[in-house]
Amino acid sequence: MEINIKNEDAPLLEKKLALPEPIERTLIQKAITQTFQSTAHLANLLPTGSVLAFQLLSPIFTNQGACDPMSRGLTATLVTLCGLSCFLLSFTDSFKDRDGNVCYGFATTRGLCVIDGNTSLPPELAAKYRLRFIDFMHAFMSIMVFAAVALFDQDVVNCFYPSPSDEIEELLTALPVGFGVVFSMLFVVFPTQRHGIGFPVTTN
Repeated sequence: MEINIKNEDAPLLEKKLALPEPIERTLIQKAITQTFQSTAHLANLLPTGSVLAFQLLSPIFTNQGACDPMSRGLTATLVTLCGLSCFLLSFTDSFKDRDGNVCYGFATTRGLCVIDGNTSLPPELAAKYRLRFIDFMHAFMSIMVFAAVALFDQDVVNCFYPSPSDEIEELLTALPVGFGVVFSMLFVVFPTQRHGIGFPVTTN
């Protein structure tokens, strides 16, 4: 039995939807877009626990930007503790024991001081984890990166600068972008081999 199909209009799925034409963006819009991209990239260079705690508690402590003296003090404490956490966690590292469990420790001048479990590294292997100058460099960069993330948070900015002047507003817009460019380049030029607490786990 032969079935004849009549020619009909093309299905809706085959019709091409007209995309809106690109609109020329202003300098402020370009700066905001660059800030979004830079901040999203910088957040990956920080301990996830510190960033998550900051992003979770920031709207609560700042009362969504409407700060009184008490909430302003709490916000300053939150920013300080999260920044200090980013600094200290830059000196942590991890290794796998014989059972395949990941163990964490703090880097010292003598090697790695294990803080979880009873596993200890042999002296010749622990020496590979000893404290180096680049660790202090990465700790400083982590604080500056976290400062960029904090400056990008509108609740924090509104808490400390509820009615900023035009110069301060331009500075708060440009500063995270500048931090994003400079410290992203520094992290690429001077990479770290440490995989401490809260940092992304690699296959190495």
